Amino acid sequence: MTDSRTPRSQELVDLIARFAKEDGDHPTAVPGLSVHRHAGTGTKACGSYKPSLALIAQGAKQVMLGDDIYRYGRGDYLLTSIDLPVTTQIIEATAEEPYLSMIFQIDTTKIAGLVEHASQDDRSPAPAERGMAVSTLTAELEDAATRLLRLLDRPADVPALLPLIEQEIIYRLLTGPQSGRLRQMAITDSQSHQINRACVWLKEHYALPLKIEELANRVSMSVSSLHHHFKAITAMSPMQYQKQLRLQEARRLMLEEMLDAGSAGHQVGYESQSQFSREYARQYGEPPRRDVGRVRRSLMDRLTGGVEMLSEG
Repeated sequence: MTDSRTPRSQELVDLIARFAKEDGDHPTAVPGLSVHRHAGTGTKACGSYKPSLALIAQGAKQVMLGDDIYRYGRGDYLLTSIDLPVTTQIIEATAEEPYLSMIFQIDTTKIAGLVEHASQDDRSPAPAERGMAVSTLTAELEDAATRLLRLLDRPADVPALLPLIEQEIIYRLLTGPQSGRLRQMAITDSQSHQINRACVWLKEHYALPLKIEELANRVSMSVSSLHHHFKAITAMSPMQYQKQLRLQEARRLMLEEMLDAGSAGHQVGYESQSQFSREYARQYGEPPRRDVGRVRRSLMDRLTGGVEMLSEG
């Protein structure tokens, strides 16, 4: 693969490798920018993707959103336009050529100011689309991403140059194949914007019993419209979305705060321990105690190398 890289592609690899020296997810001194490294494949990780641009400099991965699977690698980018609970898996990485990627969070409030400058032949409103998509990385977007990473070597330049590079990245996305997703987020009365409000409410109140009628009222939608557009954008029903949030938080509580399965399940809103165990096993492949024990052993065994991460981005 290395023989087909352009000088800029190789620079992306070099920059990310320099600031992600060990396996894991690495926040940087540039607000909203993180770099990621994994030297092996196979381990699944769970987490939440926020509105962001993710591009891979080396290796490949897959992101599972509901029943959808998104595979992307070097030369691709993943655009996420709404908060989404996902399961991820590195599918191409070795110790010699580890998986290397960067994620830059998108401030959706800055999209509207650039929409009028991103001219398109078709000005008709875009329909609600899935909140995640993979596209081919363009030279212009790759150039902007490279200049963003270069700021890591020049922290004094960040206050002056970051807003300009961020503006260019949003502009390049608005003039690319995923423009409709971003434009929908800039329209305050669009279905995408309403569903985003529903997702925000669910993330803040995931432990409460879900009453669809109340949620629909909160975002000014009918129940049928909420179900239809929520599924179209997130690949899940509101109930499934809430369940993903609950299970991910329960797993975090057991791994990071050392709660037992019963306490974790109760804290995230499950009244039935057996239901929690069934849904957890369906999501992660084995019951809570067995899964958490395996992950803890893996973390101990790989303390000086790659570890299973709970989230990326």
